[in-house]
Amino acid sequence: MRITSGTKKGMTLLSPKGDKTRPITDRVKESIFDVLYKYNLIEDRLVADLFCGTGSFGLEAVSRGAKEAIFVDTDRGVLEVLKKNIAKAGFAAQSRVVCANAFKVGAPGSIDGQTSAGSVRQAHGPSLSRAVEPKYSLVFVDPPYEMSKNSGEGSRLAGLLELLAEQLANDGLVIVRTEKRVNLLDSYGSLRIIDRRIWSSMAVAFLALRKDDKQTGSNTDNSHTP
Repeated sequence: MRITSGTKKGMTLLSPKGDKTRPITDRVKESIFDVLYKYNLIEDRLVADLFCGTGSFGLEAVSRGAKEAIFVDTDRGVLEVLKKNIAKAGFAAQSRVVCANAFKVGAPGSIDGQTSAGSVRQAHGPSLSRAVEPKYSLVFVDPPYEMSKNSGEGSRLAGLLELLAEQLANDGLVIVRTEKRVNLLDSYGSLRIIDRRIWSSMAVAFLALRKDDKQTGSNTDNSHTP
């Protein structure tokens, strides 16, 4: 895997040994970002990379101009590799690494006032996910396929997407990668699918807030309604 564009274009990402992560090809990642560019949600925006693995999505976003990325995963060994990728890219000031269950915390805000990157902190319980400032413009959701097979009402994925609706900027997008055969619902709480792309055996869904559910006073600089 490489960073495909931006200030660190061509940089190879380190990966852990074994099958702990599920890498995405450079071609597919570049295609996803091509879709995102039309929404003007990358430059100077806040990004969350959930089930981040080695940080391919978040690091790509920072390379392309994102203001800050938060990386969430439960595997400390994988996160140690991620921290090496952050250091290699020189993105410590723009990155935060959180060791937590993304299904429980979603895209968390600061932890005990921590705003700098590079260290792994353990997060516990739902309280972390309730005080999120500022909100995120892009949230990448890329759980192991086994964890996203059940996408119906009451599933862990449904609960996460409903939580992310509270943590998303008014003009933001949630990007969910699953197996192609997984049938996501048309909407999850305030989020609805506005686009879906298929590459080989995978599917990528783009979800946005419903227009009538968007709150006023978004803290994003550029307003856009997908």
